[in-house]
Amino acid sequence: MTNRGTGAATWFKRVLWVGIAANLGLALPTLLAPALMMSMSRLPPASPIMWPRFAGLLLILLSVFYMPAGIDPYRYRVIAWLAVMSRLAGVIFFLGFQAAEYRMLGYFDLVFGAPELILLLRLSSSAAPLREAPRPGLAR
Repeated sequence: MTNRGTGAATWFKRVLWVGIAANLGLALPTLLAPALMMSMSRLPPASPIMWPRFAGLLLILLSVFYMPAGIDPYRYRVIAWLAVMSRLAGVIFFLGFQAAEYRMLGYFDLVFGAPELILLLRLSSSAAPLREAPRPGLAR
C-alpha cells in the first residue's frame, strides 16, 4: 500500500464517519420529534407527520449501511462507492428537483459527498490492492 493510498483511505474513513454522525444528528431528532425538527429547520410542515419520521428512519438505516466502508474501504470498496453515489444522488434530488426550501439538504449531502468522491478516486487510483477475506477450507 502506498502512502498516498493510506492517506486517502484514512481521510475517506474520517469524512465518512463524520458524515454518518451528522446524518444521525439529523435523523434521530427527526424520528423522535419530527414537527419540532421541521419547524427548527424552517421547512414547510408535512402532512402526515409520519413522512418526515419515516425519512429519519431511512436515513438511520442508510447510515448503518455506510459503516463497513468506514471500517475498511478497500475490503468494502463497492459499499464505499455506493455511499458516495447515494450522497451525490441526494445532491441531485434536493438541488435539482425540489423547491428552494429543501436546498439545504442537498448542500448537506454535497459537503460530505464531494470530499468523499475525491478521496475515493485517490484511494482507487493508488497501488493499494483489494484485500479479500480468507475463505474457509481453501489453502492459500
